[in-house]
Amino acid sequence: MKWTTPKDIKTQVQKLWNRGLLLAALSGGAPVFPRRLTLKGPNSRELSERFPDVRDWITQLNTAAGLYRIEWRRVKHRVLGANEIPAEIWIDTLEDALGLIGRRSAAEQFTALVEFTGKKRPELILWMTKHPLRALDLAEDWPQLLAVVTWLRKHPRPEIYLRQMDLPAVHTKLIEGYRGVLAELLDLVLPEQAIDARHTGIGGFCRRYGFLDKPSRIRFRILDPNVRLLPAGSDQDITLTQDSFASLALPVSKVYITENEINFLAFPDVPDAIVIFGAGYGFDNLAAAGWLQQKAIYYWGDIDTHGFAILNQLRGVFPHAVSFLMDRRTLLDHRPLWGVEVNPETTNLERLNAEEGALFDQLRQNDWGDRIRLEQERIGFNFLRDVLPQL
Repeated sequence: MKWTTPKDIKTQVQKLWNRGLLLAALSGGAPVFPRRLTLKGPNSRELSERFPDVRDWITQLNTAAGLYRIEWRRVKHRVLGANEIPAEIWIDTLEDALGLIGRRSAAEQFTALVEFTGKKRPELILWMTKHPLRALDLAEDWPQLLAVVTWLRKHPRPEIYLRQMDLPAVHTKLIEGYRGVLAELLDLVLPEQAIDARHTGIGGFCRRYGFLDKPSRIRFRILDPNVRLLPAGSDQDITLTQDSFASLALPVSKVYITENEINFLAFPDVPDAIVIFGAGYGFDNLAAAGWLQQKAIYYWGDIDTHGFAILNQLRGVFPHAVSFLMDRRTLLDHRPLWGVEVNPETTNLERLNAEEGALFDQLRQNDWGDRIRLEQERIGFNFLRDVLPQL
């Protein structure tokens, strides 16, 4: 069995650091020291058969001692006589532990952060104790984050855009980049009535704390030359806010959704139809348009696991949506154009029909090769023109 070396002792203390226990002790967390570390040494047989190795092992431990303490035990051997060998290894103080792994400077920086926070927002000391390493990583931006928290405490639910915040020393890009951390801090500081708990996650940050969200936008093209929103001769490629799109009552019966911009732009004229430039995952911007529920909806995405996952999500909003050019024949007819899907989707998809589900399973089981995919822009437009009348 391997005997404990000075490097092993340092590794044990480093693990305590990695768990945040050392820094947490500086901000009110449970004390960690004195602490007995794991020590593996020679047994009685090894002591007699490998005595020179044992002596070298003891010398190594003794040489590195200073920031850790060795407790000894006396053993008597019928051949070697009485000898002192290490029985226990102890770290007595937090200062010794930090010195052993070279973290004293980082600990001083964390202590300064705790003192600063105690003066500015003492409610957040508990968060620092639970997440000390995260707090240390945020040290450079911590004063600005506390300034944001303090501002919102004074101006709850401000009903302005993030970039309108009157904090000259804080760039709004910092706020946008740290929404996840800020949400944790704000939940500890703001009164309950200032938080709309219905909204969660980074996407719900603005609504949760009373900021205005930038309006979602929907881009679509009218495919029927006889249906016009703009004057004759104008391009019918139109982008509207979510609310404006929801208020439309377009005189069409068919709605196509495609994820590729070139396919969107080159989509041929179709009577009584529009095409929407998809947004990948997430169809909340379309859900508000109740009039779409009365239209035939056709979805065209990549033939890969994520393409079917997006289709599955679309059906959560529009259960009647029909896929096209996402079938086995289309895939196999374009074999020379296959690519590789980097991170395939592996979860089960409950909203696919039998044919789609079978193809999805074949893709994730690599029936035709490792992680194959067919991007929709690689499908020839002759295929598109052939399939549209069948829809």
